[in-house]
Amino acid sequence: MTRFWNAIGHALELAGTMTWQVTWSLILGFLLSAVIQAVVRKATIARLLPDASPRSLATASALGAASSSCSYAAVALARSLVRKGADFTAAMAFQFASTNLVLELGLILALLLGWQFTVAEFVGGPLMIIVLAVILRRVLTRPLLAEARAQADRAVPGSMEGHVAMDMSVTGEGSFGRRLVSPAGFTSVSHTFVMEWAAILRDLVIGLLIAGCAAAWIPDSFWGNLFFTDHPLLAKVWGPIIGPVVAIAAFVCSIGNVPLAAVLWNGGISFGGVVSFIFADLIIIPLLFIYKKYYGARVAWRLFGCFYLTMVIAGYVIELVFAPIGLVPGGARHASTGTDGIRWNYTTGLNIAFLLVAIVLVIRFLRTGGRQMLAMMGGGPDDMSEPAHH
Repeated sequence: MTRFWNAIGHALELAGTMTWQVTWSLILGFLLSAVIQAVVRKATIARLLPDASPRSLATASALGAASSSCSYAAVALARSLVRKGADFTAAMAFQFASTNLVLELGLILALLLGWQFTVAEFVGGPLMIIVLAVILRRVLTRPLLAEARAQADRAVPGSMEGHVAMDMSVTGEGSFGRRLVSPAGFTSVSHTFVMEWAAILRDLVIGLLIAGCAAAWIPDSFWGNLFFTDHPLLAKVWGPIIGPVVAIAAFVCSIGNVPLAAVLWNGGISFGGVVSFIFADLIIIPLLFIYKKYYGARVAWRLFGCFYLTMVIAGYVIELVFAPIGLVPGGARHASTGTDGIRWNYTTGLNIAFLLVAIVLVIRFLRTGGRQMLAMMGGGPDDMSEPAHH
């Protein structure tokens, strides 16, 4: 029993250290996202995505990157866009950008794995959206698209429906800055900030716990055998294929899978394998059931196949492009997995500063009707047109 509790304590210690290392970056990322969402109405997004043209895909990518990083919220919002008349492919591009092009993902990648992985995110994300658009045009026929829209219109509630139904942007006249510093703007930022945290917290905690357990309990020999580390060429071929499979098995989506990605990188998975693993947050098993609920079984299976193929291709392209120009980290792998402990350094200073900012926003949230919004989060009408009351 002593060994058991020591093992549990070691895993929790590593998870706690990783949490401390990324706290300030997550607060900063969610704060910037909240600021953008405070002035961009969700109801306008569908009108900007009428087709799958390069312009619409670029717009979907930009709007998605400024949106929620929660995979469940992104999937629910994509369905809402489809119901409101947005092009299906453009809605899927928005969904991909909402989880794979957000700033907080880039920050946590840089802190745990290195800046090269952040560059890979912002190069691979747009590439993946382009590849996805090409594949979907060939796979989703007009009858299948009609079937998907008919199913989406049946208003089957799903996870995060209440969250995406809330539009907390500030309306009215005045410049961006003036609206943002107004009392209504302060309230809008605080509400969006806290709601985004509420949406992602479960996956983030699960991801950190899984990463802590994996770092503490799984020996390096297991990862070496799984990723063929003794065969460099085979490892590069195998990495992007096995990466999404590990993500599906881990059940962790959004930025919650980055700590586990650090463990996999230290374990020997290829650079492209890490990229495909991180991008695979949209094909975990719970989301596959949601796709079936939203769009029907036939479309859901096709989405799974298209998403998986897109993620694998992105992993291969990133590996092939980054390796010749020296952007694949070489030598010993030292991704942060919580073994360094908590020390007094710049991370601690930044955490204290940003935690104070978060406390101010939480207080504002609670004083302006936030508890009622949290109660609505898990379900509700799929209507993004109603602004929040400030």
